[in-house]
Amino acid sequence: MPYTIARYAGYCAGVRRAMEIAFQAAREARELGVKCYSLGELIHNPEAVSALRKEGVVSIDRVEEAEKGSIILLRSHGVSPQVEEQCRRQGLIIRDTTCGSVRALHTIVREAGEAGIPVILVGEPDHPEVQGTAAWCAGPCFIVQSEADVEALPDLDRPLAVSQTTFSLAAWERILKRLETRYPRLDARCTICPATQKRQQEAQALAAKVDAMVVVGGRSSANTRKLYEVCRAICPRTILVERAAEIPAHFIDIHNHHIGIAAGASTPDWSFKEVVTRMNDMEHIDQETQQEPVAQAEQEAAAPVEQEAQEPQALTMEDIEKTVVRIRTGQTVTGTVVQITDDEVCVNIGYKSDGLIKRSDLVDQDVKLGDEIEVEVVKVNDGEGNVLLSQRNIVNRKAWDALMEKYEKGEYIDAVGKEAVKGGLLASVEGGVRAFVPASQLAQRYVEKISQFVGQPMKLKIIDVDKQKKRIVASRKQVIEEEAKAKKEAAWERLEVGAVVTGIVRRFADFGAFVDLGGVDGLIHITDLAWNRVAHPSDVLQVNQEIQVKIKSLDRERERIQLGYKELMPKPWDNIEEKYPVGAILERPVVRIRPFGAFIELEPGVDGLVHISQVAPTRVAKVEDVLQEGQMVMVKVLAVDPEAKRISLSIRQALEDESQLPENLDEIPGEAEEAPVEEAPAAEEAPAEEAPADAE
Repeated sequence: MPYTIARYAGYCAGVRRAMEIAFQAAREARELGVKCYSLGELIHNPEAVSALRKEGVVSIDRVEEAEKGSIILLRSHGVSPQVEEQCRRQGLIIRDTTCGSVRALHTIVREAGEAGIPVILVGEPDHPEVQGTAAWCAGPCFIVQSEADVEALPDLDRPLAVSQTTFSLAAWERILKRLETRYPRLDARCTICPATQKRQQEAQALAAKVDAMVVVGGRSSANTRKLYEVCRAICPRTILVERAAEIPAHFIDIHNHHIGIAAGASTPDWSFKEVVTRMNDMEHIDQETQQEPVAQAEQEAAAPVEQEAQEPQALTMEDIEKTVVRIRTGQTVTGTVVQITDDEVCVNIGYKSDGLIKRSDLVDQDVKLGDEIEVEVVKVNDGEGNVLLSQRNIVNRKAWDALMEKYEKGEYIDAVGKEAVKGGLLASVEGGVRAFVPASQLAQRYVEKISQFVGQPMKLKIIDVDKQKKRIVASRKQVIEEEAKAKKEAAWERLEVGAVVTGIVRRFADFGAFVDLGGVDGLIHITDLAWNRVAHPSDVLQVNQEIQVKIKSLDRERERIQLGYKELMPKPWDNIEEKYPVGAILERPVVRIRPFGAFIELEPGVDGLVHISQVAPTRVAKVEDVLQEGQMVMVKVLAVDPEAKRISLSIRQALEDESQLPENLDEIPGEAEEAPVEEAPAAEEAPAEEAPADAE
C-alpha cells in the first residue's frame, strides 16, 4: 500500500519556536525554583500539551492563577494588550511565544484602529487568536465567519478586511467576494499565515491524487480542522486522528489503495510519524490474516510480495524522509519566509523542518512574510534539528563569479575605499568582496596619505586573483591611465582646425594658458589671449574657468594644439567711429608719456594720442610737466582713422568746451595762435612712429 506524506506536515516555524521557548522556560523555572505556566493551552494539540506538562508547564485559564514571580508563557495565538499589562502588574516573567504572523496581524488592526478605520476580522469568534486580535483594535472591529454574517454588518466607509491566520483560504476568498460587493472601497489584506496556505494547498493537491486521506492533529486546532475540511471536500474517504491508536482497523481494507497523510501546523513530528508506522503495521497484520484462495499463477506472481511480507518492517524516519525534499550542505534552494523575529528569519524550503537564517546572514533586511528568497544550506542539522541557511553566501558567490567574469574581460569594477593598511588600501568592491590596492597602484604619482582614499568611491581594474583564497589585487592607476588614453584618442578624433570648442583652464605659464579639451591639452599663447597687451595669463583667465576657444592648429605627432581666445571676442577697432565720434568728451587715464605727447587708453586695445600742443591750455616744454601716467584726464575726440588705427585727442579743447580756460587767455601774446601752427606737423608725424606698435 503506497503512502504519500504532504510536503508541508508537522510543526510550522511559529509553533516550533513556541515549543522551543516553552521547553527553555521550563528549564529556567526549575533553575530559579519557580513555577512555569502557560496562559491557556500553548498550542491546540493534546500530544504537545502533554509533553509540556511532563516538563512542568502548567496550563491556566486566568492570569490571577499564577504565583507572583513565576514564568508565564503567552501562547502562540497571542493575547490582548490588557492581558500583557496584567501579567506585568502581577510581577510575572513573560515569555512571549506569539506567532510572527499573529503579531503582524495585531499590528495591522492596531494601526487601523488608531487611524479610525473600521476593521472586519474574518475568523471564528470563539477562537483565542480572533479574540486577542480584536482586543488590539482601538476602533470598531466586526467579526464575521460566513457569507451570511456579512449581511448583518452596518454600512462602513472604506473598511479594512483581515483574516484569522489559520482560516480556510477557500472560505476567506468566498467571504471576500461578498465583502467587495457590499463595500466597493474595501481594503482587503489576506493575513492567513503562508505556512497555513501552503499546507492547505498541498493537502488539497494530494487529496485529489489519493484514494484516502489521514489528517493528523488536535481536534481543537483551527488549522488542523481546516486541513481536514479541505481534504474531505475533495476526498470523501478522509479521517482526522489525534494519535495513531485512533485509526480504525477497517480503514486499510484494500491493499492497493493509495493513502495520503497530512498533519496540521501544531502537530508534533513524532505524532504523525507514529501514525505512518501504525498504518504500516496494520497493513502487514491484515496481509498475514487473509486466506483468500488464489490461482497458482497469481501465487507465483505474488511470491515476491509474500517474501517481503515475511519480514515486515515498520515505516521508519528514513522512509518518511524519502517523501520529503532532500537537501545538502552548499545547495541553493528557494524558500518562503514564514516567520520573522528580531534575531532570525524562518524559511520554508520544503524540507521536513524549516530553515533558519540569522540576521547577519540576511542580505535583504526588509524581507516580509510570504516573500520568496534564494538561500544556501549551511548546515542540514545544527545539532538541534534545525537547518541553517544563509542568503549572504549566495550573494557573495554570485558577486565573486561576476567579478571573475569582469576580470577575464578586463572590465572595471566599482569600489569604495575602506581601510588604509600597510602597503596600500583595502577597498570594498561589488557584492561586498574586499580587494587590496597596493600604494603604487593608487595613483599616477606617489601617494603620501593613503587614508585620503578611505570612504571615496573609485573604479578599479583587477590585476591579480587568488581563486582558492578568494583574494583580489586591483589597480586604480591602470584605470586612470587607460581612461586618459581613451579620452585622448576620442578627443583627437573629434577636434579639427577652425572649430570652436569648450575647455577648462588647467594651469598657467609665463607664455600662455593650458586648456583641457576633454582628454588633451591645448595652449593659448599669451598674444592670443586678448587684443591688447597682457602681462600674465592670470590677468585674463582663472584656473578651472570654463571657456570657449578656437582651434588654430593641430599637430598630432607632436601632440600640440594651438588655441585662440581673443578671436572669439570683438576686435577693439570694430565700429570705432560709432563708439568714439568726433567731438565726444571722455574721461580716461594716461597710459604712456612720450616727448611728442601722451597716450590715453580709451578701452583695452585702443589708445588715442594727445599731441604736446593739446595737453594744456598754454604751451608746455615737456609733457611730464603737466601729466603723469595713471592720471585721469578729460579729452575731446578730434579725429578717428580706423584704417590707420589712430585717434587724435585734445585735453585743451576738452577744457575749452567746459569753459574752464581763463578769461584773459587770448591776451597772452602769441600763445594761443602759435602752438597749433608750430606743432601741427609734429602732431601728424609722431603717432605714425608710436601708435601702430602700441595699438597692436
